[in-house]
Amino acid sequence: MNAADTATLAALRLACETYAAGADRRDKTLWRSVLSEHCVIEGPGFRIEGCENNLGSLDMLGKMFRKTRHIVHQIHAEVDGDEAVSETYCTADHLMRESDEILSWSLRYKDLWRREGEGWRIAHRRLEIDWEETRPVRVQS
Repeated sequence: MNAADTATLAALRLACETYAAGADRRDKTLWRSVLSEHCVIEGPGFRIEGCENNLGSLDMLGKMFRKTRHIVHQIHAEVDGDEAVSETYCTADHLMRESDEILSWSLRYKDLWRREGEGWRIAHRRLEIDWEETRPVRVQS
């Protein structure tokens, strides 16, 4: 791996972490900074096309859950010029609105990236849930 590869992998990881922080903060500006204009995000039972439509997912998260916490684990990426494909492992915890329980997903994001200007943006993201669990929690605040 050369310095350019290391810098690209770091940039992709930062974009994944920005996406995760944007989800947890319901911050559309953060998501807008890492989603391409015509991005597609899909997963079990859904497919959303276009950046603006995907930003609406943040509103839905806020209605469905009191809080979320997305933790980005390892990323495997292959870069070809201004495009990349990656698989990102993540744990997504969702604090239920109606009970003191966490819905936890162990998931992988399979992404197609495009370098746009100075940064990398998600052109297509497929969410794959490996397993999920629901467990009680004690909520501090």
